[in-house]
Amino acid sequence: MIITLTDFQKRLGNRLQEGLPLCTQPFARIAESLGCAEAEVLQQTHGLKESGVIRRLSAFLNHRALGRASTLVTAHVPADRIDRVVAAVNALAGVSHNYLREHHYNLWFTLQESAADQITKTLRSLQEQLGVCFHSLPVTQVFKLDVRFDLERDDDALATHDSYDIPGMEPVVLQPEHKRLLHELQRGVAIAARPFHALCSPDRGEQDAVRLLAELKDLGVLRRIAAVMNYFKLGYTTNVLFAAEVPAESVVAAGQSFARFRTVSHCYERRIFEGWPYNLFAMLHARSPAQIERTIHEFTTTADVRSYCLLPTVAELKKQPVRHEFF
Repeated sequence: MIITLTDFQKRLGNRLQEGLPLCTQPFARIAESLGCAEAEVLQQTHGLKESGVIRRLSAFLNHRALGRASTLVTAHVPADRIDRVVAAVNALAGVSHNYLREHHYNLWFTLQESAADQITKTLRSLQEQLGVCFHSLPVTQVFKLDVRFDLERDDDALATHDSYDIPGMEPVVLQPEHKRLLHELQRGVAIAARPFHALCSPDRGEQDAVRLLAELKDLGVLRRIAAVMNYFKLGYTTNVLFAAEVPAESVVAAGQSFARFRTVSHCYERRIFEGWPYNLFAMLHARSPAQIERTIHEFTTTADVRSYCLLPTVAELKKQPVRHEFF
């Protein structure tokens, strides 16, 4: 069910997606920027959480900075085996997202492991167990990873922007105190006046916790602590995975061009496999199929695209963050 938001809730939702200020009272800082009282921000944020508009307040971590390997995996799964295959895939701790899509390759999921060779072993084990051929499409270039929904734009216009998130690709060295904080941060962040107080310990005060969070952000490990929205409840009911065949010499220009569209939340170059020539991937979210169509038309008529295919979402099978082990 789509939830109708007030103008204030839309402004608040946008602000919460940007990320909590890294200070002892982040909601007070947000209230100041919105011209209201902290109590109002807390009350309305609780309301958005209870209605399901906000799934959770969560730390957005850059798994590549943590030295983790990841890939997008696809497979053709016959209808009579879907339930068994989905259960086995969803049971993997490294799977955060799993979708059924409208295509010959109907199962698509993301997989994280400690290293690339571990991904190979995991997929080989799945293939032997289930008798299904899994294809790995690891990222070779990131053009955009910025899952935010503009709640204040109710029109269906074709909109672009020039500022979006591109996380770093290189792993960084973490100190033990960083690892301990990250371990605790994965429990989630409370909607409270002092949400980072929960990160305190006998040898770590509230100011220390905030300082460590800022250091992790500077290192590129912590992208932000922000609201994860339920886009279905916001009216973003059209969701499509777009895959295009782009010449290698044109892929950077094409990826950067496509990333500018607000309907695009993810945009990557990925490795191809035999029978699958599509190397540029993007995830699009919109309130109507017409908006998706306009975005794709604008992109494909201006970029060097040889061919493309659309993979609409049929069902969301799993969506939860991967829990990282730091010790």
